[in-house]
Amino acid sequence: MSSTAGQVIKCRAAVSWEAGKPLTIEEVEVAPPQAMEVRIKILFTSLCHTDVYFWEAKGQKPMFPRIFGHEAAGIVESVGEGVTDLAPGDHVLPVFTGECKECAHCLSSDSNMCSLLRINTDRGVMLADGQSRFSINGQPIYHFLGTSTFSEYTVVHSGCVAKINPLAPLDKVCILSCGFCTGFGATVNVAKPPKGSAVAIFGLGAVGLSAAEGARVSGASRIIGVDINPNRFEEAKNFGVNEFVNPKDYDRPVQEVIAEMTNGGVDRSVECTGNIDAMISAFECVHDGWGVAVLVGVPHKDAVFKTHPVNFLNERTLKGTFYGHYKPRTDLPGVVEKYLNKEIELEKFITHEVSFSDINKAFDYMLQGASLRCIIRMVD
Repeated sequence: MSSTAGQVIKCRAAVSWEAGKPLTIEEVEVAPPQAMEVRIKILFTSLCHTDVYFWEAKGQKPMFPRIFGHEAAGIVESVGEGVTDLAPGDHVLPVFTGECKECAHCLSSDSNMCSLLRINTDRGVMLADGQSRFSINGQPIYHFLGTSTFSEYTVVHSGCVAKINPLAPLDKVCILSCGFCTGFGATVNVAKPPKGSAVAIFGLGAVGLSAAEGARVSGASRIIGVDINPNRFEEAKNFGVNEFVNPKDYDRPVQEVIAEMTNGGVDRSVECTGNIDAMISAFECVHDGWGVAVLVGVPHKDAVFKTHPVNFLNERTLKGTFYGHYKPRTDLPGVVEKYLNKEIELEKFITHEVSFSDINKAFDYMLQGASLRCIIRMVD
């Protein structure tokens, strides 16, 4: 397996040349890993809404040409200098955030926000030397979230790579590297709903349904799904959601509707839309005295959160979370084991599968609202 180590690899990648235009399959050159980097053969990747958001480039800095993709699973092909905990042949999940294990955040049990390797959407190059590892005829192609998994081979900082049990099916556990852990962890690690409690989930996409799954596993008795798209309600029942509220059906704030339904408010709420009004509703719909609201969705850069301070004085708690409060290298292997032990289900999140050459279909499914997760098989 190490015969290609130290050499440039030529392989296929789906390159995005300009905002909102279909990706094209190109032959790219992938440079060998530098110090503290690994080169990974990607076997399965899936499409997350964040890829679409940056591909559309409506609310942030456009950076093209770029190789998107950050939810994936593969096998280490070669490692750079200084990498001791990974070796060729290891089964891994590359992750959009990292864990250097040395900074104040990594040394704290209260944080997963690594100072060195936390998410940076504006960086299109590697940390080691500020260069891209991808090129076409000498032209550099930008990286995305340090992962760029829409390529048969990619180079990732070793601190952003979780080594997992080789028995785990990579076409299923690939979704753990972003969406599932973000929602599920927001509930089980941050909201921590008591058994028998009432939980409101705002937004019933893949992340919201993962949050609902967390509530179900935690033993919540009422799981209220809040979404303006009623087409999502039927599917959400598979994830434990047992009541539904469409804010469009009411001429008053949805937090008032939920407070009325639940005799004063839910015990926990998890917001997974990024819509600022949903965030405010999620906070204001929790019960005074003990209610906890957790924000997961990423808001527009100019958004402002407004609520009356008395909502805090009445002992409601507002929390934010990043990647479900999981440390990628330390915690992800254990989440994979939970799946292998049938403590969590992943299959029901996977609604579509396409071959790599049909990657644009995955974008179509997501834009139509037809898919939760579409798995892209790299080997056609």
